[in-house]
Amino acid sequence: MSTNAMHVARTGLDAQQTRMQVIANNLANVNTTGFKRDRASFETLLYQVERPGGAQTSDSSTLSSPLAVGTGVRVVATEKIFAQGGLSTTGNSLDLAIDGQGFLQVLMPDGRIGYSRDGSLSQNADGVLTTDSGYVIQPEIRIPPGALSIAISGDGIVSVTLPGEVEPQEAGQLTLASFANPRGLQPRGENLMVETVASGEAVVAAPQADGMGTLVQGALEASNVNVVQELVDMIETQRAYEISSKSISASDEMMRQLSNKL
Repeated sequence: MSTNAMHVARTGLDAQQTRMQVIANNLANVNTTGFKRDRASFETLLYQVERPGGAQTSDSSTLSSPLAVGTGVRVVATEKIFAQGGLSTTGNSLDLAIDGQGFLQVLMPDGRIGYSRDGSLSQNADGVLTTDSGYVIQPEIRIPPGALSIAISGDGIVSVTLPGEVEPQEAGQLTLASFANPRGLQPRGENLMVETVASGEAVVAAPQADGMGTLVQGALEASNVNVVQELVDMIETQRAYEISSKSISASDEMMRQLSNKL
């Protein structure tokens, strides 16, 4: 029985170690633009049912509850919490924050579309809008050479003012993507996530349409990590880890006493 208790406690150590890694990653990305904090979700392992509830105990009585012993815990998933992050003003015309629902679409090197809340855009040598990593924003928008100013409206229309012209010209239309289950998106690094079966297919629309958020030019969305809450969670995780470790020590001591008496 003590060896079983050790196994259960070990699963607790593994689960809390994973949770600590999730918390550490949240804290590491506290200043990452558009980052959404992760949360570890736990579930019980299979129970050893020795006597089911309702089992006969006599001719006229039954068990009111089962005799079932748990075998531990595991981390079943890590979920992204898509709460809105704070908007910080930068004054940079190519910085975009999404206020509300939606993701920018990015063409990745492998040909797939990635989805991001990081709106710190740049231009490549051809004037095409890209991420800081050089991945082209979709739909592709090219800024004409020599443009004096770039304006991006809340509904995604990109306009530029060229030398010698008074009226701005429209250079393109930014769109946003949303998902039935955004928590099903798979993070892949570089502030990008990719579509999965769990997330459903992307629904693309212009900002401010069909429930999409608004684009805010000259601002960036900060991480939604709450440092104080993460530190509280870290202390809680550390205490839970210590308790599981003490359970192993206690089980070992019980087995030592038993072997000494035998």
